[in-house]
Amino acid sequence: MKTIIEKINRDNIEQSVIDQAGEILKGGGLVAFPTETVYGLGADALNESAAGKTYAAKGRPSDNPLIVHIARNEDLSHIVAEIPKGTWELADAFWPGPLTMIFQKSDQVPYGTTGGLETVAVRMPSDEIARKLILAGGGYVSGPSANTSGRPSPTTAAHVAQDLDGKIEMIIDGGSASIGVESTILDMTVTPPMILRPGAVTQEMMEEVIGRVDVDHTILNANSKQAPKAPGMKYRHYAPKAQLSIVDGELADVYETIRTLTQQAMSEGKRVGIIATKESISEYPEGIIKNIGSREKHGDVAKHLYQILREFDETQVDVIFSEPFTHAGIGSAVNNRLEKAAGHHHILASRKKRPLV
Repeated sequence: MKTIIEKINRDNIEQSVIDQAGEILKGGGLVAFPTETVYGLGADALNESAAGKTYAAKGRPSDNPLIVHIARNEDLSHIVAEIPKGTWELADAFWPGPLTMIFQKSDQVPYGTTGGLETVAVRMPSDEIARKLILAGGGYVSGPSANTSGRPSPTTAAHVAQDLDGKIEMIIDGGSASIGVESTILDMTVTPPMILRPGAVTQEMMEEVIGRVDVDHTILNANSKQAPKAPGMKYRHYAPKAQLSIVDGELADVYETIRTLTQQAMSEGKRVGIIATKESISEYPEGIIKNIGSREKHGDVAKHLYQILREFDETQVDVIFSEPFTHAGIGSAVNNRLEKAAGHHHILASRKKRPLV
């Protein structure tokens, strides 16, 4: 299959390209498209065979549910059995935007889209290209990240092409994703609603709108028999090819430990990658060092995370060491993705001997 790649000017979106992509979706094909979070792999969400093509193209386990993307509030009632209290307040506050909500599904949504579950995850993206494509494709477009399952999510069309060129009908190139990590997922089928995946819409932001919101701190392992209720809960995700380790501790100790680990690995002939910040990049004299952004600008760190993980794949490093990051705001999403990418592998930094005062 030859994949069509069409670049779109956001200041003058070509409707002919959107219409072409929409026809592919309505015909059961796959189209990768930009959103504000990451690039999605679009398919007709109400077409079970299209869902099957999505899983096949990504190499994604079939029990990992897909998020259905809509472009109009009124379309929600067609695909959910009931709309719980607080839904419209959250929609008014965060739709269009990086919030996915889970509901009991209606009979219109096939089990192929929901991973066999009775629930459906729904989002309305803020990206204008995405919303135009959703409408052109019939109004209901499933859109998992447009990458090979388990790899770092794509934030550019080039990332999509690296993984899916020749496997899907079309890629719409709308430039870089503005947020860089996937949407927050909120389960509306429980009381109080529960966050299953952190994102740019934080617990604090939602609690200002609807009151108490819980966070699911459990993580399903690969051997669990329980079906994941949301994308990214069960399987290893976002992972580079090299082993990634998160080094925890006070920052001065972290810098020293990463330097020691780097020297040790290089003495064994390994290529070492280091995820550093603008403030710390000068701390590392050796290794392949990537600046993820300022530690004080959590949004920058989120935006650059997947790009850096993919760059490490290109440079073929053997091991990667990452500094820890704050859990404040979108930092919780960054840490969630790092945890999954590292397979929860942490190293505790050795404490430096400090002079007594």
